[in-house]
Amino acid sequence: MKTASPNNSPATGTSRRNFLKTSALAATYGGLAAVPATTKAVPATAQVDPAYRIEKGRIRQSIMGWCFKPMPEKELAKHCKEIGLVAMEGISIESYPMVKELGLKVSLVGSHGFAKGPISPANHHEVKKILLDRIDLAASIGAPNVITFTGMREAVINDDQGAKNCINCWLEVIKHAEKKKITLVLEHLNSRDNSHPMKGHPGYFGDNVDFCIQLVKAVGSPNFKLLFDIYHVQIMNGDVIRRIKMYKDYIGHYHTAGCPGRGELDDNQEINYPPILRAILETGYTGYVAQEFIPTWDDPILALRHAAKVCDV
Repeated sequence: MKTASPNNSPATGTSRRNFLKTSALAATYGGLAAVPATTKAVPATAQVDPAYRIEKGRIRQSIMGWCFKPMPEKELAKHCKEIGLVAMEGISIESYPMVKELGLKVSLVGSHGFAKGPISPANHHEVKKILLDRIDLAASIGAPNVITFTGMREAVINDDQGAKNCINCWLEVIKHAEKKKITLVLEHLNSRDNSHPMKGHPGYFGDNVDFCIQLVKAVGSPNFKLLFDIYHVQIMNGDVIRRIKMYKDYIGHYHTAGCPGRGELDDNQEINYPPILRAILETGYTGYVAQEFIPTWDDPILALRHAAKVCDV
């Protein structure tokens, strides 16, 4: 399969194609600081029921806690439970017992950050150590997934070598993940948006979702899959529903957010989520879909209720 270069760089595209032919959060999400956002009133067209609770539940909805900082995690967890979400992620490890006590699951355990990833051998020792530790943690609390990233590009490492470095590192931990029945999920991130440190990641190596799928295939384990972030895919590659259907066997987790601003899933953004969620269900997916938008409405919990309703297909 040919892989398009997301930045239209002939050198980058050629390098990645050669690799495919020949190869077989600067910190974890839970440790991110509060994310400032410009608040705005609820759009009149949103028609949000302030008492709405998830009704169908065919989509197992989770939430990325970092998006709602500085709201205390316990407060957010109680809102999630009341709305009908079934899990949380992107929260501190110290909050895991509290989340479980409320009857929620942990859908994803954080690991190394997105900046220092396995693209560079200099990071391998630290990346492997953290991944092995978080695999054990996930197994101990019943969480199905641990996140991983490629890391940021380095000028001295070309694409072919960077891909090989990533694969070699993941291969050294994947057997442990298989043994513990934990799935490592590689998150694809966009490198186009430079307006905010968590809206885009210029320089991120795994910024082409088709290329990330080839990395997943190269690792060759049922316990290594793609974290399909719909927001990032829309920005970098688009054709979201077709890709969901194409790559259904290699997707282990989903994230949502409005695009282009990473705000609510409302009519101020370009992604129409209900048909995307229906397509996900049609693939037979039974994992989690985590809300990862940055609230801009005056009432962030009302925004969460709205997103939960949009995704309750």
